[in-house]
Amino acid sequence: MVRYRRNLLPGGTFFFTVTLEDRRSSALVDHVDKLRVAFRVARDERPFEIDAIVILPDHLHAILTLPNADADFPGRWRRIKSHFTHQLAASGVPISRNHRGEFALWQRRFWEHTIRDESDFERCADYIHFNPVKHRLVASPIDWPCSSLHRYVRAGLLPPDWGGAGEIGGSFGEPRD
Repeated sequence: MVRYRRNLLPGGTFFFTVTLEDRRSSALVDHVDKLRVAFRVARDERPFEIDAIVILPDHLHAILTLPNADADFPGRWRRIKSHFTHQLAASGVPISRNHRGEFALWQRRFWEHTIRDESDFERCADYIHFNPVKHRLVASPIDWPCSSLHRYVRAGLLPPDWGGAGEIGGSFGEPRD
């Protein structure tokens, strides 16, 4: 068996794809308020910056930057996933369990990519912001409400009509449509 190795770079910036077990689910957007709380709880316990993010029905993409001397992004994702799952269960949302009796809401692993430079960051942020169009959820990226694109537009980093046409390349750990 191949042992997977993560690039645990203290203070690093990373692109992530995190996916629900049931790819037909819309739990992330249906309960986006609970997902936001889970991110806040994790950030309060162990700080990190959310540089870019998009929440889609069954998966999310994010660029996170960790504090200097800290490389534990797996622990942060574990906390986000756990808190969100337990909030859903506590509110009565039915969540299936695996053969060990554990909640089976999320895929066990996530995909990560270490951001190498500014060009890599921009490419990944563009992919994140264009993703709702790629999945045919909206015609224009600005139309998707669960995206950091709105923050980028408010800050003057991107125009409101950004991504109105074109295609962003790369699968970033997603199955091809």
